[in-house]
Formats: sequence, C-alpha cells, structure tokens
Amino acid sequence: MNDQIPASFATITDAVIDEAAIRRAVESPASGAVVVFSGVVRNHDAGNEVWSLEYQAHPEAEALLAQCCAEVAAETGLAIAAAHRVGLLQIGDVALSAAVSAAHRREAFEACELLVERIKQTVPIWKRQQLAGGATEWVGL
Repeated sequence: MNDQIPASFATITDAVIDEAAIRRAVESPASGAVVVFSGVVRNHDAGNEVWSLEYQAHPEAEALLAQCCAEVAAETGLAIAAAHRVGLLQIGDVALSAAVSAAHRREAFEACELLVERIKQTVPIWKRQQLAGGATEWVGL
C-alpha cells in the first residue's frame, strides 16, 4: 500500500453510465490489471418476471458513494471508481459500474468485490421492480 491515498471517483447519474470513462478513471501505467464490474438489470428476481427497474437515491447518496470509494481506496491502496444510475432502467441496462486497477489481478478482483459489496451495504439507493402483470415491489428497503 502507498503512503499516498490513491485516486477515487464516484457519481450517481440519471444518464447512461459511460463504462469506458469509469475504466479510464482508474487506469495507470503501473496497473497490470483493471477489473470492471457491470451490474446489469436482469429479467427475473426470486422467481418473478421483471420488466424494468426504477432506482431512487437518498439526497446524500452521492456523498456516501464517494466516501465508500475513498475508504476502499484508502484500505486497499488502489485506484477506485464507481457510478450508479438512478431513474427508470430497462432489461440489459447497466445500473452500477465499478472499476479497480492494481499491479496484479488478484488484488484488483478482491478490491472490486469489496467495493461492490460495500456500495450495496452502505449507499442508500433503492429499487422498485416492475413485474409481469403490472405489480411492483420495492427491494432493499
């Protein structure tokens, strides 16, 4: 781990996530591995057919996402970036993009998993699933 805190980037947006920009935010000549995670809207959940998702974020969610990314960067010594989308998303849309760069693949994979789990546990973003037949349900409340 470096003595300096590595770079981190975080944003919450209602626009399509630029996954290439998330990757570029962590790349460096010293990196032998860049791990990028894309959380994608799927067409099912718990045996139910899902038609779409609507994500809503607490007003402080972006600050908490930035804090989460900065903490993981400080803990791992690695460059970290993440973007979470809000609003109405369709099947196949990217809801979360996270990236980590490291000298070696193992540490990049481990840090990316830590980052994604930390985001899911600490950042107040909720989703409402539009199910087949018109029913809706909130997830993560």
